[in-house]
Amino acid sequence: MAHLLEQAAADRAGPGLAVAEDAAAIVRAARAMAQRFRGGARLVTFGRDGAAADAAHLAVEFTHPVIVGKRALPAISLGDAIWLVPVLGRPQDIAVGIAPGDTDLTLARELGMLTIALTAAGAQPDVDHVLAARSQQPLIVREVHVTIYHLLWELAQVFLESEAPT
Repeated sequence: MAHLLEQAAADRAGPGLAVAEDAAAIVRAARAMAQRFRGGARLVTFGRDGAAADAAHLAVEFTHPVIVGKRALPAISLGDAIWLVPVLGRPQDIAVGIAPGDTDLTLARELGMLTIALTAAGAQPDVDHVLAARSQQPLIVREVHVTIYHLLWELAQVFLESEAPT
């Protein structure tokens, strides 16, 4: 049993440290989100397959803050109904695709939405912000994505509270 725990920890060490290395990219994405929220944006989330549940979780984080005093922000999850992005999205909105396909955020970007892709290692979709989990192991990718989107929520809240509108 100890060997399995050591292996699990070792498998996560690199991807976990990579989140810290990617801090500046995460901060830039969160600041861009805060700027959009100031302008009346809604967050539109979606994900493929199992990532649809994470997309729903992310939308809930923004609409129902768990920390007292944090503001609720408008968000909707499309689950895996990615085709609804151009139907519901507006140019000022934010689209976050979790484990998106190569073209899932294309229509959102064409609409003028801020586009953020939470991907696995090696994926480079044409979006405003790519936040990649540096692993190919699906469960580790998911753990890293959950960490990143919680950071996005927290940092967007910090920017909304501390920065004057620009």
